[in-house]
Amino acid sequence: MAKPVLVTGGAGFVGANLVRLLLGKGYDVTILDNFDRGRAAYLDGLDVRVVRADIRDGEALKTAFKGQEAIFHLAAYGSVVESIEDPDTNFQVNVVGTLNVLKAAVANDVGKLVFSSTGGALMGNTAPPVNEKSVPRPISPYGASKLACEGYLCAFAESYGLNTLMCRFANVYGPWSAHKQGVFNKYLVAIDKGEPLVVYGDPVRDFIYVEDLVRGLTLGLESDTKAGDAYHLSTNTGVRIVDLAAEMLSIRRKNDSQLIRHPARRGEVAENFAEGHKASADLGFTAQVTLRPGLEKTIEWFDAHADLWKPGA
Repeated sequence: MAKPVLVTGGAGFVGANLVRLLLGKGYDVTILDNFDRGRAAYLDGLDVRVVRADIRDGEALKTAFKGQEAIFHLAAYGSVVESIEDPDTNFQVNVVGTLNVLKAAVANDVGKLVFSSTGGALMGNTAPPVNEKSVPRPISPYGASKLACEGYLCAFAESYGLNTLMCRFANVYGPWSAHKQGVFNKYLVAIDKGEPLVVYGDPVRDFIYVEDLVRGLTLGLESDTKAGDAYHLSTNTGVRIVDLAAEMLSIRRKNDSQLIRHPARRGEVAENFAEGHKASADLGFTAQVTLRPGLEKTIEWFDAHADLWKPGA
């Protein structure tokens, strides 16, 4: 029989890609999403069960988790800027919601729980490259919430015997992200409208293509990992945001006259990228898609799905 797994936030960006990979690998997939930001259209044609619920509803989680052998916990309040504007909601969704997920997993004897953490916001301005031994120094409520969640995952591994795993994401881009408000989406819209591409400060990020990331998540599920352990899923490469913008302009056959610089924003990490040596050694994970081909594939997907993101399309 197919192994039953549940994905919280399965109608979101990473979730929509992860679900497709899990289905291709023969898993029996259930999605739990409140559709506040995820999109039902991302699930069209997929053989999945859908539970409409919020992770802040502990009783709904306990019901949904019955019979599940593994949980991928992706649902989160994921914006650094929004977390600064509204730290209370960020805490309730990320920390209280994750505590509910953990309690529901214990109540249902779930075999493994894979958690979506962050490398950049969690580490803050810790000098790169960071790794699993680096000391976290979050500088935003979002980063602090993910650090708190990791603490609870470690505590539940020790206190309740729950097999937990933290996967720290680099900056993810790729298909099924039409609803996102990150730098890629903003730049693509600006390029096509002939509007300025704004760069705040001179940040450096580690950009990972989503198909690489979700492959890493499934390797985390299928590998014999230590409960409460953490892994950076990264490309081991720092990319300046101005270089990301230049690549996107080049793909669209535009020059760089649209670039405008502004001072850095509070709470945003200046420079971050991670070493993925531990994930390579323990999980057999190495990112395979480099930036230019990944951007080309992503822009190709956006062009083919203009109805999902272009206003008035």
